[in-house]
Amino acid sequence: MTITATFTDDVRSFTDAIAEFFGQLSQIELKPLLIGLAFFIAYLSVRSLAFRNILRAAYPDEWVDTRRIWGAYIAAYGFNNVVPARGGDVIKLFLAKSSIPNSTYPAVAAAMLVESVFDVVMGVFILGFAFTQGVFPKPPDWATTGTFDLRLFAEHPRVLLFGLTAFAVIGLVLFAWFSHRLRRFWQRVRQGLAVLRDRDLYLRTVFGVQLGAWLLRCTAFWFLLDAFHIGGSVKNVLLVLGVNAVAAAVPFTPGGAGVQQAFLVKVFAGAAATSTVAAYSVGQQVAIAATTFLVGFLALVTIFEFRSFRDVIEAGRAHREAERSHTRG
Repeated sequence: MTITATFTDDVRSFTDAIAEFFGQLSQIELKPLLIGLAFFIAYLSVRSLAFRNILRAAYPDEWVDTRRIWGAYIAAYGFNNVVPARGGDVIKLFLAKSSIPNSTYPAVAAAMLVESVFDVVMGVFILGFAFTQGVFPKPPDWATTGTFDLRLFAEHPRVLLFGLTAFAVIGLVLFAWFSHRLRRFWQRVRQGLAVLRDRDLYLRTVFGVQLGAWLLRCTAFWFLLDAFHIGGSVKNVLLVLGVNAVAAAVPFTPGGAGVQQAFLVKVFAGAAATSTVAAYSVGQQVAIAATTFLVGFLALVTIFEFRSFRDVIEAGRAHREAERSHTRG
C-alpha cells in the first residue's frame, strides 16, 4: 500500500469517526462530560504549578508570577490541540520567558524539559500495564492500526533508526565544533535544570505536584468514559492514558489526532458497540481540544492582552530578533 493511499485511508477513517460522534451527540451524558472537562482544566492548572516551581528554582531571585505561568501553560496546551508538531510549546516558551525578569530562552526551555521526567516515569508503568491487558496494540502491530504516522514507523523501522542515528551524529559533531561558543548556552541550560540538583525540592515541589495533577487527569478521563457510555474504571482510565502516551510520542497531528482515534477503537472494541467506541474516540478529543483552546485563548486575552495566537507568535519572533540584534551590538 502506498503512503498516499495510507494517508487517504486515515482521513476517511477519522472522518467516519467524526460522523459517528455527531450522530450520537444526543446520547452523550452532559453532566459527567462537564465534570470531566472541569477536572481536566484542574489537572492542567495544578500541572502549571509544578512548572512554576521549576522556574522558581531556576530564578530564585526573580518574581515568577503564578497567574502568568498558568496562562502560558493553558494557552500552549490549547494551541497544541489545534496545530501539529507541538507548536504550542513555542508559545509557552515565549510567554514564560517574557513573564520572568532577566530570564533566558535556554533556561526556560530546559525547565520545560524537567516536566518530562515525571511523564517518562509514569509512561513506563502505564504502558507496561497496557501491554499486559491483551487489547493494547504492541509496537510490531502498529502497522495495522490504520494510522499514517505509526504505520510509517512500523513498516520502515530501519529508516527511522537511520534518521535518529544520523541526527545524533550530526548533533555530536556540531557540539564538538561549537563547544567553545556554547559554554554560556550550557550554563543557562543548567540554570533551568536547577531543581533536579535538589532531590528533596524536586520530589516535593515538582514530582509530588505532578502526581496530584495526574490523579486529577485520571478522574477527568473516568467521567469522560462515563459520559460516552464506555464505562469509567481504573483499567479503562489506564488504557486511555496509555493511548495518550503513544499519541504524545508521535506529535505529527494536533493532539495526536488519528493515533488516539485508531488506538481507542482497538482498545475498547469489546467494551461497547462499534459506533459508541468510534464516537468516544473522537468525541473525547474534540471536547478536550475545544475546551482547552477556549480557556487558553481567554488566558491570552485577559492575562497577556493578545488578540490571537498569531499575535503571540509574531511577538515572539520580534522579541527574538531584538535580542539577537542586541547581542550583535
